[in-house]
Amino acid sequence: MIRFPLALLFSLLLAIPAAGVPNGEPAPDFTLPDTKGAERSLSDFKGQTVVLEWHNHECPFVRKHYDSGNIPKLQQAYTAKGVVWLAVISSAEGKQGFVSADEAERNRVADDAAPTHILLDPSGEVGRLYGAKTTPHMFVIGPSGKLRYQGAIDSIRSTDPADISKAENYAALALDAVLAGKSPVNPITVPYGCSVKYGPEPEADAPTATSSAPTRKKAPWWKFWGS
Repeated sequence: MIRFPLALLFSLLLAIPAAGVPNGEPAPDFTLPDTKGAERSLSDFKGQTVVLEWHNHECPFVRKHYDSGNIPKLQQAYTAKGVVWLAVISSAEGKQGFVSADEAERNRVADDAAPTHILLDPSGEVGRLYGAKTTPHMFVIGPSGKLRYQGAIDSIRSTDPADISKAENYAALALDAVLAGKSPVNPITVPYGCSVKYGPEPEADAPTATSSAPTRKKAPWWKFWGS
């Protein structure tokens, strides 16, 4: 029997993109507040191509793409083509990247960013729903409402802005394909960046103070890989 060192096995597991939503399946609807006080639902944009970009303004991988102007230029170019671009912030209060609505708007102006809306998800509910793991982590939803791409923004996993021009821009290629009515060549890639700074995950079916129901045990972490 072939034996693999535990460290090698763990590194291989980390390379597997564990999708929260499989490609080709309907993207789950959600409702989140934007930075201007309005409630925004994914279903508001039915029939349109939608980008979900997980964002953390303090993450050096995010800064690579904003300080260089890369993501703002993509936002401007694709929203001009009718794409809805939603930047989602799932950092929990007290963690890196957490912002108030006003702070998020100030950051938008400072970065010359042009998403359609910035959505606030401090509970991490939507991030966990989609399996968002890094900032940035990109998702493209087609006009049919089905998930068409998920993964990295590009092919070079670094914080160096000089690498942007040398990289294959997976997100742009996926958007071009979807807008042309085609399937992305690389529909799933491994995202890179800072981990999404989630807060503690709520206990599922935890008993209340007056409940005698037993606590459900969580499945081991490896049960979720590749799910």
